[in-house]
Amino acid sequence: MARVLSDAVDLSDSQHLVRQNVQNICENFDDAYWREHADQNEYPQEFVETLADHGWMGILIPEEYGGAGMGTRETVVMMEEIAAGGGGFSAAQAVHGGVYNSAPITEYASEEIKSDLLPDVAEGKTSIQAFGLTEPNAGSNSPAMETRAERDDDEYVINGQKIWISRVDVSDYIVLVARTMPRDEVEKRTRGISMFLVDLDDAVDQGALEMETIPKSAGDLVHSYELWFDDLRVPAENLIGEEGNGFYQVLDGLNEERLVIAAECIGLGRLALERAIDYANEREVFGNPIGSNQAIQHPLAEAYARLQAAKQLTYNAADRAASDDDSVDLGAQANAAKYLAADAAFKAADAAVQTHGGFGIAKEYDVERYLREARLTRLVPITQQLALNYLGEQVLGLPRSY
Repeated sequence: MARVLSDAVDLSDSQHLVRQNVQNICENFDDAYWREHADQNEYPQEFVETLADHGWMGILIPEEYGGAGMGTRETVVMMEEIAAGGGGFSAAQAVHGGVYNSAPITEYASEEIKSDLLPDVAEGKTSIQAFGLTEPNAGSNSPAMETRAERDDDEYVINGQKIWISRVDVSDYIVLVARTMPRDEVEKRTRGISMFLVDLDDAVDQGALEMETIPKSAGDLVHSYELWFDDLRVPAENLIGEEGNGFYQVLDGLNEERLVIAAECIGLGRLALERAIDYANEREVFGNPIGSNQAIQHPLAEAYARLQAAKQLTYNAADRAASDDDSVDLGAQANAAKYLAADAAFKAADAAVQTHGGFGIAKEYDVERYLREARLTRLVPITQQLALNYLGEQVLGLPRSY
């Protein structure tokens, strides 16, 4: 298989280590593995367990809690290589929550929770794959959430509904975001929101959680759910951070996570482009490889250029995030990177399907799955339009458009 963009940027020693180790793991899971799991809508448990066995599920967890103690610079490498290794964006998303949902625990949870929970998360014994934020009436407008958590002595009682919550079926805990103060009682709509660590088995045992799978046409390896909480009782000590400041805690680290999403898009684009290059070199029509035709060459070359640009921006932003340089507008770079990377992934996947001709929609060639996933990247975790809104308002100084 062709290797494109693997050396498109200069890597540090730690990034080289991550890339080589993750590539070695991915090589043990072939196309048939990913195709079978996608066809059966099955979570890639063996793959995730292998990553955990090698310590990669704890990449962001500090060493004092058994993790690798690495940061965004290394995580973008890890997640790009997972996506590029055969499983695509869906494989990266199968891992993403387990990696990033430990971040608010590390930053804001009590020392008791961190000491009890994080070492098991780092070893893969415990999973926090689910993050409960989105609601039917509060998607991108998170402060409009209606799920309530009311204090009752040494517990919180939670009622409400969440939607598009992924990986609940493979999670031991969910980081749940709820209002602890009604919107009409706070000065700013972003106040009065809190985060909680919820034991999912306990929620089921209480009879306080109902969930229903959402059928979907992309992200085959990861299941998404609609959740209903009915008088769920959560110990007060499971509050993460300070009551009422949960929205700001959610925002903390959001730009770094967005860069990792961009890297996952780039990995998917690489994978699609590599498959197209291989096919274009092998497939012959009228006595010549189809890759000798500019109608095939140019879209692939354009896809390469777009991926190259997106990767340069993403990795440069990750380096600057690690520098703690306050002069860097990381929000601008993160939103631009996500926008460009999702666009580049879609262009690459579309070109890959077109290169395969009629076989582009045959499941045995996988590129139709890459195209479905690439379309998804333009919607999650934010739409392309919201990324442009941020750039228009916060960078270009244009009036708010919504």
